[in-house]
Formats: sequence, C-alpha cells, structure tokens
Amino acid sequence: MHAYRTHTCAALTKSNEGDMVRLSGWVHRVRDHGGVLFIDLRDHYGVTQVIADADSPVFNQVEAVRSEWCIRIDGNVLARDESLINPKLPTGEIEVFIRDIEVLGKAEELPLLVFGDQEYPEETRLKYRYLDLRREKLQNNMKLRSDVVASIRKRMWGQNFREYQTPIITASSPEGARDFLVPSRLHPGKFYALPQAPQQFKQLIMVSGFDRYFQIAPCFRDEDPRADRSPTDFYQLDMEMSFVTQQDVFDTIQPVLTGVFEEFGGGRKVDTDWPQISYRDAALWYGSDKPDLRNPIKMQVVSDHFRGSGFAIFAKLLEQDGTEIRAIPAPGGGSRKFCDRMNSFAQKEGLPGMGYIFWRDGADGMEAAGPLAKNIGPERTEAIRQDLGLSVGDAAFFLGGKPKAFEAVAGRARNVIGDELGLTEKDRFAFAWIVDFPIYEKDDETGSIDFEHNPFSMPQGGMDALEGDPLEVLGYQYDLACNGYELVSGAIRNHKPEIMFKAFEIAGYGADEVRKRFGGMVNAFQYGAPPHGGCAAGIDRIVMLLADEANIREVIMFPMNQRAEDLMMDAPSAPMAEQLMELNLRVLPQD
Repeated sequence: MHAYRTHTCAALTKSNEGDMVRLSGWVHRVRDHGGVLFIDLRDHYGVTQVIADADSPVFNQVEAVRSEWCIRIDGNVLARDESLINPKLPTGEIEVFIRDIEVLGKAEELPLLVFGDQEYPEETRLKYRYLDLRREKLQNNMKLRSDVVASIRKRMWGQNFREYQTPIITASSPEGARDFLVPSRLHPGKFYALPQAPQQFKQLIMVSGFDRYFQIAPCFRDEDPRADRSPTDFYQLDMEMSFVTQQDVFDTIQPVLTGVFEEFGGGRKVDTDWPQISYRDAALWYGSDKPDLRNPIKMQVVSDHFRGSGFAIFAKLLEQDGTEIRAIPAPGGGSRKFCDRMNSFAQKEGLPGMGYIFWRDGADGMEAAGPLAKNIGPERTEAIRQDLGLSVGDAAFFLGGKPKAFEAVAGRARNVIGDELGLTEKDRFAFAWIVDFPIYEKDDETGSIDFEHNPFSMPQGGMDALEGDPLEVLGYQYDLACNGYELVSGAIRNHKPEIMFKAFEIAGYGADEVRKRFGGMVNAFQYGAPPHGGCAAGIDRIVMLLADEANIREVIMFPMNQRAEDLMMDAPSAPMAEQLMELNLRVLPQD
C-alpha cells in the first residue's frame, strides 16, 4: 500500500464497499455524535466522511484530532444507509471506518477558519494566505486560473503560434508606469529593470523573422492598486504577428477568447458579435473607453435643447467654448425618489448635483416633471423625450461642461442607473473593440502637444497624417472591453524609423532622445522590419470575470495588499548591510 494514499478524497464510491483504503488530507470538521466521531476529511480533490466509534482500535487518537490537522487514515469502505446519503458529494454514498491513523502535521489555533463562509479582514487573509487558499472558493479560483491558462495555450498553438520567452531582467523602458529597478553588482551605479511588458522584445522577435509569437508573460509595474489591478506584477497573454492588419489581429484573438469564455463561463451567454466602437464614440455614449455593453443605456448630446433656454446654468455654460450638455436616458427611472437618489450620487462624486426630468401620467396625458422641466418648458422637454426615445415612467439625467471634466462621472452614473433599474444583463459577457485612439493631446494650460496614447502605434495615414493637425491623428491602436473592464490592449506598430522620429518630434522628443530611450528597437527597424502588430490580454482580469469576482486578489495565488506589501513573506524588507555594500548602495534616511 502506498505510504500516504490509495485514493483521493473524491474517488471512493459505492463500488468500493468493503475495500481497505488509505486516505490523507486535512480535518475539515469534526462532529461528535455521542461516542461516534464523524470527520470530513478534505484534500485538493474533495471530501470523504470517515468515522470512528468505540470499536475502532484508534478511537482515542481520533478523539484528539482538531480542525486542519493533516492526517493519514486506513479503513474499510462502508455503504451509507439510504437515509444518510449526501447527494451533494461524489463520495456521499459511502464512509470509511477508521482502523488506523497517523498525524502527519498538527495545527495550532487557527487565525481563520477554513470551514464555513466567515468573512475575515483582508490583512488577516493575506498574512495567512496558505490557510485562506485551503478554502473551497479559492481552491476553485486557482484551479480555474490554471485551466484557463492551459486552454489559452492550446488555442494559441492551434492558431500556429509558438511560445517564446523574453528576458525578465532588462533595460528601463517607459511604458506608462513606474519601473521596478534592479541594481547591478557588476556595474556599480547602474540598474536593470523588470519589464513592464515584453513590448520591445516581441517586436524584435518579429524583426528577427519569427511570424507568430505568444507568451504567458509576467509583467512588473510599480502602480497604485485598484480592485482590478495588482500593484506589482500581473500575467498577460502576449502575442505578436507579422504582415497583418488590425482586422487580422481581431480575427485571431476573438476565437481564442470566445472559446475560453464559452468553456469556463458557467453557461453564461458569450457575445460573438463584437462591435468596433471609436474611442470618441465610446466616451460620448458610455463615458468610458471600457464600456459595459450589458447595459443598453447610450448617452446623447442634447446641447441644442438647452441653448438659450430658461435653465440659466446650462444656457450660460454653453456660451463657453468646448462645452456641451449630455443626457443619460433612464428607462423605468421615472420617480422623484429615484431621481433624488441619483442626484445624491452626483453630489457624492463631487458635483453640485445632476439635473433630471421624468415623465408621468398627468391630468391632460403625459407630463414632464422636475426642476429642469419647469425651467425649459414643455416644447423643449418634449423634444428631449423624443430624441431619447422615452415615455411615461422614464427619466433622463443631465450633466454639462467640458466633456473631459464630467465624462467619467457620467459613465459611473450610467452604470449605477443600469444596475438599479435592472437594465444590465448580468448573465452575459459583452465584448467590444474600442478603436481609433487619438495619438496626441493638447495640454490646456501650456498648449504643448504630447502623447495621449501609445506612442508606438502606426498613425492612420502614415507620414501624411503627421503633416496635418496632430489632434486629428488617429492610431491603429485598440482595446477590447468586456463587462466594464479592459481585457486586451494592442496596436499595429510603427515599424518605420522615419515615421517614428516624426511622431516623437511632434510631441517634443528629438531624434537623439528617441535613440537613447529606444535604441535597440530603432536600430533593428533599420534592417528590414516587417509590418507587425499584436496585443496583450490580461490573464488575471479574464479569470476574475469568469470566477465572478469583484477583486483581482481573489484569483491571484499570493497577492500583495493595497499598500503593495506581502504580509506573509514580509516584503518589502530592509536589505542587509552586506548586500548594500556589494551593490555599492546606501539607503538615505527618510524624513
């Protein structure tokens, strides 16, 4: 017999009745039924009920075990009485009568319980992550993550991609976030960096003549944490292709992600028709470049209905350049109580409030109600209602100013309205490509031009596009949104040195600075670089959506806390004096 087990804790069925078996696992819980001890024995695969009574030769030893002790038992498989069968367990038809027991590892008093659904502070969960990970939900999340990665790999190989590994220690390269720097012992005063992404390397792989690359790549960014972002490291499906257009990239990655979401989505609907929405339209309609299309609400510009109207706040606002009024339709939101609640939401977001109109039955038919309706009159309110396609029982909310100042709040308000009114279809994965990102933006204070989005994207129109108004230049850059999250980001790359130098020149970067920062890539592009493009899909966010979790730390094995600390391993920690001497470093005291 094997030293630890003949079966896992999910393997035994009624067909094993009478067998002598050996199981190993953790004591999930103990129940004492008046001289008969029932133990739920748990391993990675499942749970088996094992029992001991006065006839068991090791009853006294069994009495001593406690929750989360790791034990090995030998025993006979017994069939349960019909009335005692547990249909929720694969092993629910049997139990094992303990003949022998060995304690493999005792457990001290537990800082958190594995059995049950008790909630614990995140700091406790992260400090004792190895206990937290024993819980069923996290076991399932980590298995899901592993299965998703395996499925992605299989699907990429099926599309004739090969997996290559890129360096983990490399040069610092601005990718939009802070680098993690690594001091060099052999080169005092110089530093390596952990890669924010394999971006430059995967482009160099294309220059090297490899046609289809992918990698499940670790990426390192010193960022502020969010619920959907790790503050230190994350994994992405990184891919690049040569001789492709933007549509080729879309057509390649869509079946991979569709297949993964269909395979692991638990029966939820997976949209297969992925619309392509321009960045500007996404901002206008949804207030976000990662819209949740499960929510059907689409915002509209209604400035003309308020220009010169009796609502002085909006009328005066529209006299300023670059301002507009947008409406958020709210089908089913036509009550003063709901409108007041949304007004309070806007105030919590830092705005004075949010104007609204709602439509109800009146003495002479449908009537518009609310402060705005009284100020602008029945003709304008009726025109707004018709434009928005609303009716009795519906409402509309209004925000105004320069779009960049209120778009984000409007987008959040749209999400809240969709959720509270039951408009958002929860049991669905809705995808959309966001395309036509502007490459440049203008600083309102200084008037200078800088990059708004990826500086390495090929401008639509090539060199000719760069000769006109920089604020009109669009890039072949794209993101994939799903249920309000950015899952994929990518671009067709700018592979021509002369266009790259011109693109950076417009943003105020000279050729020497470009060569200094991106010398390896610029040099390579001078030796016959092919047109190429690709994207990266966030593994952590994909699994977070599939697991129906709101926090990315629930799908990462050993995450950091909100302050980028590993409480379990006590990182970051102060280096030893000997380490600093080897690296020719000195830590300055903090004020």
